Amino acid sequence: MLALNFFRELTLVPVIIVLMIAGAIVNPVFFTSSNLINVAEGGSALGMVVVAETLILLTGKFDISLQGTFGLAALLGAWLIAPKASSGLGAELSPWLGLVIVLLVGLVVGTFNGFLVIKANFNAFIFTLAMSILLTGLQLGWLGGQTVYALPEVFIYIGAESWFGVPVSVWITVVTFAAAALFLRYHRVGRAMYAIGGNLEAARAAGIQVDRIRIGVFMVASILAAVGGLMQAGRVTAVTAGQGSNLIFGVFAAAVIGGVSLDGGRGRMVGALTGVILLSLVTNILTLSSISSTWIDAVDGAIILIALGLAKLIGTERA
Repeated sequence: MLALNFFRELTLVPVIIVLMIAGAIVNPVFFTSSNLINVAEGGSALGMVVVAETLILLTGKFDISLQGTFGLAALLGAWLIAPKASSGLGAELSPWLGLVIVLLVGLVVGTFNGFLVIKANFNAFIFTLAMSILLTGLQLGWLGGQTVYALPEVFIYIGAESWFGVPVSVWITVVTFAAAALFLRYHRVGRAMYAIGGNLEAARAAGIQVDRIRIGVFMVASILAAVGGLMQAGRVTAVTAGQGSNLIFGVFAAAVIGGVSLDGGRGRMVGALTGVILLSLVTNILTLSSISSTWIDAVDGAIILIALGLAKLIGTERA
């Protein structure tokens, strides 16, 4: 069983190797250090949201509104600290306060979603879809598609700066994946999350605080999505209304092809990480091939369909 789980986690590694070879053939620039760092940086914000969604999926739920939080949290924080000349409110609050506001938006949205989905028993798909539409609509209606720019260095630090030649966002995402993996493997709450997703009634019978854990996961996931939004804002040094509006497709693609079950209780962070790496490589190769970015969503959709088929073959989906 351990060998089978190990195999499942590394299923995408051969595919990643083939993609890297293909990338080198498509364009010799592919294997340069600057391009590989660019691939990692491009996948860091996606990776944060993939960690968030994976945690929720493991408990047997999901949250489509993470992409709305990804955009709204960063936009609100940026709007409050930016001058009017750069589409901000003009209050020019402290950038540190702006960062706190970003995290608070994530916390509030996650808490609201968690209580309504878990305690009020709203359908997770319909409710979080409606929340996603609401959060994205708020951004577009609020700024009319404008971009908030000229942001303070502190606010965009995690997306714009590097440590030892590697973007800070990459370091944070790698540490987040590692921390989540260790938490799920060794902490009692992490193990309880697998139990909840695997068999809800058995988890309740075992005395696990099911509702509390699920709501807590929604809260943590939403905060992680807000941090991902900060990373994206730093990477482009601005926040555009509607940022991340198509992000959720890539998030589910990475999770599913990484072996995370949509039914809950199955999947590991290392698998989700390989899913992020694969999608980032595909995006980069398409870009280097001068293929229009409009094809990226189509490719992600095809990858999800193929992954579902492979999941059936290797048994990662329940019969």
